[in-house]
Amino acid sequence: MLRRTKIVATLGPSTDDPKTLHDMIVAGLDVARFNFSHGDHKEQKERLLLLRQAAAECGRFVGVIGDLQGPKIRVRRFKNNRVTLQRGDAFFLDSAVGEFDGDIDGVGVAYENLHNDVQENDILLLNDGQMTLRVNKVEGTRIHTTVVVGGVLSDHKGVNREGGGLSAPALTVKDKEDIIFAAEMEMDFLAVSFVRSAADIDEARSLLRAAGGTGSIIAKIERTEALDSIDSIIDASDAVMVARGDLGVEMGYAELTGMQKSIIRKTRRMNKVAITATQMMESMIESPVPTRAEVSDVANAVMDGTDAVMLSAETAVGKYPVAVISAMSNVCKGAEKYALARGRTTHRMDDQFEEVDEAIAMAVMYTANHLKVKAIIALTESGSTTLWMSRIRSDIPVYAFTPHDATSRRVNLYRGVYPVSFTIENDDPRKLYRDIFATLLSNELVEEGDLVIFTQGDLSGVSGSTNSMKIISVNSSI
Repeated sequence: MLRRTKIVATLGPSTDDPKTLHDMIVAGLDVARFNFSHGDHKEQKERLLLLRQAAAECGRFVGVIGDLQGPKIRVRRFKNNRVTLQRGDAFFLDSAVGEFDGDIDGVGVAYENLHNDVQENDILLLNDGQMTLRVNKVEGTRIHTTVVVGGVLSDHKGVNREGGGLSAPALTVKDKEDIIFAAEMEMDFLAVSFVRSAADIDEARSLLRAAGGTGSIIAKIERTEALDSIDSIIDASDAVMVARGDLGVEMGYAELTGMQKSIIRKTRRMNKVAITATQMMESMIESPVPTRAEVSDVANAVMDGTDAVMLSAETAVGKYPVAVISAMSNVCKGAEKYALARGRTTHRMDDQFEEVDEAIAMAVMYTANHLKVKAIIALTESGSTTLWMSRIRSDIPVYAFTPHDATSRRVNLYRGVYPVSFTIENDDPRKLYRDIFATLLSNELVEEGDLVIFTQGDLSGVSGSTNSMKIISVNSSI
């Protein structure tokens, strides 16, 4: 059984061994994430070269995401690395305090406008919401607070405002340098952190293109402000990541699952890619098996129709990077067996299509879901036809036959789409079908006599030219 939901895994110190990386790809790694919050460009480049070598050895296409750090607001450092805050303690945050000068009374904060974004009675959440401060007053750059929920606060922990509203721009100076690096390394996707509006996506895309990059843009939804502009953000993006960490802190966890479902549904309806992320199998950083709650979390996202589920620290610094991918793959396949993950939908049945290739894609999936078809074969330049096909729930695999490695890596993020390296050698239909059948049979993707749907365009080598579909029987002696 082919797994339809894709697995994104973050690379880090735990994946630097070539054998580990090889085994991760064999276990089911589809797309690798490079977190620009950690490590320098030299370190990231070394990992990327290692990944490409391992993928080539495995005969697999593995996509690459460069994930921008964004304006993550953090406290600075303490003289003794950490302090313990008790309920009722007075504590201040102040951007004017030095990098190493924090103590039990207060600490610096690495965002110089924080004092302009908060006011009396605001709630500030530290370390992913584990500690809570109530703002008493603001004097100059100093924010005086009272500890509501205490705990151990150490260097560089995050700061959020309950309900959102922090005005830090989505792209920092560091992000702009990382965008240039992502372009130079020909990364397939660029993830923009702490997106507030479609303008943030447009700016990132413009900077990436100016640097020579051709990657797709992923909007990370982790600010409550993004929810107010979610339609325009999805429209401006190529993919959307439900980044449940900071989003859950700002909006509260009670509504997070419902919001996740809503974003996935809306993203798919708008023909974009959905990724579900953060703490999906967090316990496997230390444990060789996931918890039952984590299994349910991953399965729930799969049944919602997410294109991909993502691992962060579980693979980057965890003890069991191969085992966690294997476990996640098994959970995905288990969830996909059920009707919620496989059932036919009425996706866009009442819509007017704007593009010929989009109409062909919809017709293909409608036909495939009502006919005993073994596979769908799409000759594609950019992969756009297969993206539209993958928006329709089906258990029929879509094989993207393309001569372009970049397209192969990109479609590897699409649910139910599998890249196949293929170059059209001639325009004779019989010879073309013979070559396609030979590729399918040699890779054991179909059997002799299976019915398949085939799509292509009249103009070979032209992106967006798909204009025909045919239903044909696999015949190696054609």
